Amino acid sequence: MREQLKYYYSRISSNLILFFKWLAISSIVGVVVGAVSSLFAFCMNFVTGYRMNHPFIIYFLPLAGCFIVFLYAVFKYKNDKGTNLVLSTIHAEAEIPFKMAPLIFISTITTHLFGGSAGREGAALQLGGSIGNQLGRWLRLDEHDTRVIVMCGMSAAFSAVFGTPMAAAIFSLEVVSVGIMYYAALMPCVFSSIIASMFSAKMGIDAENFKIMQIPSLHIVPCLKIILLAMFCALLSVLFCMMLHNTGDLFRKYIKNPYIRIIFASCLILIITKLLGTTDYLGAGIPVIDETIHTHVKPLAFFWKMILTTLTLEAGFKGGEIVPSFFIGAAFGCVFGTIMGISPSLCAATGMIAVFCGVTNCPITSMFISFELFGFEGVPYFLIAISVSYLMSGYYGLYSDQTIVYSKYKTKFVNRKTHD
Repeated sequence: MREQLKYYYSRISSNLILFFKWLAISSIVGVVVGAVSSLFAFCMNFVTGYRMNHPFIIYFLPLAGCFIVFLYAVFKYKNDKGTNLVLSTIHAEAEIPFKMAPLIFISTITTHLFGGSAGREGAALQLGGSIGNQLGRWLRLDEHDTRVIVMCGMSAAFSAVFGTPMAAAIFSLEVVSVGIMYYAALMPCVFSSIIASMFSAKMGIDAENFKIMQIPSLHIVPCLKIILLAMFCALLSVLFCMMLHNTGDLFRKYIKNPYIRIIFASCLILIITKLLGTTDYLGAGIPVIDETIHTHVKPLAFFWKMILTTLTLEAGFKGGEIVPSFFIGAAFGCVFGTIMGISPSLCAATGMIAVFCGVTNCPITSMFISFELFGFEGVPYFLIAISVSYLMSGYYGLYSDQTIVYSKYKTKFVNRKTHD
C-alpha cells in the first residue's frame, strides 16, 4: 500500500511539473506568436485596403515578384518548401531556420499588396512554426519538446490570424500525420492557441464568422443533396491539389530562371484579371466568401480562383492555400445550391468546409472550424459533408510532406506521403 502511494505521489508530482512547464512555455509562445501574428494581420488588412483603394498598384505585380525572388536569394533561401518544411520539422526530418519568419512576413505582405491571389493562414503557419522553433532553441528544449513547441507556434499563429482557437489548437496536431494525433502536444497547443486568440482580440483583430441565411430541416432529400455536394467538393479539392503541384513542376521544368518565371506568371495574372474585369480573385477573397454566404456569386468564381491562386503560389509568390480553398468551396457550393434548389447559403458554408477537409485531410479540424465560423445549427450537414469529402478525396493533399499513417479506407497501417 505504501509503495502504491509513493508511486501515485511521484506520478502526480511529475505531471504537475510537466503541467507548469508547458503552461509557462505555451504562454510564452501564445504571447510572442500572438503579438507577431497580430502585427501580421494588421499589415495584411492595411495592404488589402490600400490595394482596393488604389487598384492601379496591381500593375506593379511583376516588380513585386522580382523583389520576392531577390529577397530569398539574398538570404540564400532558394529552396523554400513553405509549410512542408514545418511538417518536416515535426517529423524530425528537417529544421526550420529562423530567417523563414521575416522572409514569409515580408513576402506575403508584398504579395497581397500588389494583388497576388493567395491566403494568409499558410504564411501564418510558417511564421508561427519558425518562431516556435527558435524559442525552443533559446529555451534549450530537447528534440521531442522542440516538435511540440513548433506545433504550439503553428496553433498560436493560426488562431491569432483567423480567430478560430479551437480549430487552430487541433489543426497542428492533426495535419502532420493523417490517422494519428500528437496528443502529447494537446495541452500546450490549446493554451498557446487560446492565449494568442485573446491577445489578437485585445489588439483589435476581428475573428472571422458568418451567418447562414437559411438551414433546411434535416430530411433525406437535403441530406442527399449535401452528400452530392461533398462528392463534388472532394473532386475539386483533388483537382486544386493537382493543379498546384503539377503547375509548380511545369514552371520549374520549362522556366528555370525564377525571375522570368514570376514575371511570366504575373503577366498572366494581370491579363486574366483584365479580361475578367474584376479584382475579386486577387488577395485572399474574404469579401467574396461573405457574399457567397449571402447567396451572391459569379458562376465560375471558384474556377478562376483556382487558376489565379495556382499561378500566384507556384510562380514564387508567398501566402497560403487555406483561404483560397475556402473561397473555392464556398463559391462552388453557392452555385450548387442555386441549381439544386437547396439553400445556397448553407451550401456555400458546407462547400467551404468540405473543400478544406479534402485539401488538408483534417476532418476533426474541419468540424471545429465549422462550429467557430458558422455556429451549431447546421452541424448535421457539416458532419455529413466532412465525412464524405474526407473519404472521397483520397490520398491527395496540399502538403507533400504530410504523412498518411493509417488508411482512409481500412484499419490498416500504410505510412505513405500524400500525392504530389
